Amino acid sequence: MIPMDLRPSAPTEELTPTPQPVAAAVLSGEVHATDAPRPLSVFDMFRVGIGPSSSHTVGPMRAGLAFTTELASLPTPSRLHIDLFGSLGATGRGHNTDRAVLLGLAGFSPESVSIDTVESLLPGVARSGHLPLPGAASVPFDLTTDIRFLPGTVLPYHVNALTISAWVEGSPGEAPALVRTYYSVGGGFVMAQVNDDTDNPQVEALASASEAVIPQKDAPFPFASSDALLAQCDASGLSVAQLVRANELSLRSEVELDAYLDQIANTMFDCVDAGVGTSGILPGGLDVPRRAGTLARKLAERARVGAPSGSLQWAATAHDPMRAMDWVNLFALAVNEENAAGHRIVTAPTNGAAGVIPAVLGYLVSYCPEAGASDSAFVPSPESPMAPFQLDPSDLRECAQARRRVVHDFVLAATAIGALIKTNASIAGAEVGCQGEVGSASAMAAAGLAQALGGTPQQVENAAEIAMEHSLGLTCDPVAGLVQIPCIERNAIAAVKAINAARMALWGDGRHTVSLDVAIETMRQTGIDMLSKYKETSAGGLAVNVVEC
Repeated sequence: MIPMDLRPSAPTEELTPTPQPVAAAVLSGEVHATDAPRPLSVFDMFRVGIGPSSSHTVGPMRAGLAFTTELASLPTPSRLHIDLFGSLGATGRGHNTDRAVLLGLAGFSPESVSIDTVESLLPGVARSGHLPLPGAASVPFDLTTDIRFLPGTVLPYHVNALTISAWVEGSPGEAPALVRTYYSVGGGFVMAQVNDDTDNPQVEALASASEAVIPQKDAPFPFASSDALLAQCDASGLSVAQLVRANELSLRSEVELDAYLDQIANTMFDCVDAGVGTSGILPGGLDVPRRAGTLARKLAERARVGAPSGSLQWAATAHDPMRAMDWVNLFALAVNEENAAGHRIVTAPTNGAAGVIPAVLGYLVSYCPEAGASDSAFVPSPESPMAPFQLDPSDLRECAQARRRVVHDFVLAATAIGALIKTNASIAGAEVGCQGEVGSASAMAAAGLAQALGGTPQQVENAAEIAMEHSLGLTCDPVAGLVQIPCIERNAIAAVKAINAARMALWGDGRHTVSLDVAIETMRQTGIDMLSKYKETSAGGLAVNVVEC
């Protein structure tokens, strides 16, 4: 059981369906993207949460929290039951979906739950036979019968669906007192069904209390396509990052926005350091070893004292023109190993792709003079490679301010691209395969880096298009349903691809044949045509051709 002093006295974040035209409501179909008052925000696209999956962990946890919030108005339930459908049923065990829903029902949010609580919940429920609810209440719960994994049942609205039911003592007949169906549509976004018609569901976006209280007004520079984004930039004379910042500041203060951008970047950097500082075997049964810490020590040693004789004796030394790539690989591996362990990461735009943007940010702050990096041969510390780059608004040194400015610009430009992909296609592996997860992250990172290195709006759009175009068709086929093979290495490959895409775009003038809009639409169509066994079901590809030991 979770100790009483660790239980929230009430749900830590109230989550309720809202009919307000918040940006996320575009995803429910309430508001068409072209009619939306504003594009998705940086507060939508980047969220602090826990691994290993935004759609299979963060979304279901938010759904559980919404349910327990609504449940608070009823007597303490005598029974709870959870059904996980489609992809949630197929790979929910490997993605800890069952644990995530129970954490939400216990009153915890993915943004603030402690890792100790995450790791202690399931053993506590198994031992006691009770699930703790917010406050002092608890409900009898059997992990073997009260959660059902139903991969063969796919609800019409979305392949990631779950239904939670609650019974209370004295309720008439055998009917539950409260039943809710939720859809986790990727990136931690959740839709709640508001009618009882399974064949024709009506849904509303699930908004947090903080999102619901913000007055929704038109953005000064709305856009729903890359063509519209470029047109807004041309008309206003603003860069992509400046335009997104102006949209954000129409709702929030500059202090609030910059503090959130700092938090996102610093959480990413912390995650790299945590991954580098942890060794051992990742959970789940595949016996995948953590590699980031060992790789960091090897790279640092090579840079300090050179390499022993033999093959690749020049690799990662000061004589290696590609030495930065090794550190980029390391940054991505570190983050995705933390994600696979269920630890704290930034959903960017999903958990399975959470290592791409931090890795490219690491490249920016470590090796690019635009971020204050003065020595191209700089070797990050093998213990805490990102510690020197934490964003601190009180640090008024010129190099620190330059770094903070370009990191903010990177994240803002990446937000614009992620918003376009999310609203016009998908970022969910269960819908479109890994082209929607790692492909989207690579496009966002490429745009962010092109922006940070001084690219024009046309070059930023071109960078995103290159990365997306060359991610088309990428399948999601995690071995054993775990976000480990091929996911961890795939993030490193996508990060290097993003850097290359940004550099290619910056050597051009922004003119190119295939627009980002076309690449996004092609990704959407490819996802429709892709067989379901390649869309986060672990029923095809590597998932069935790799022998699990």
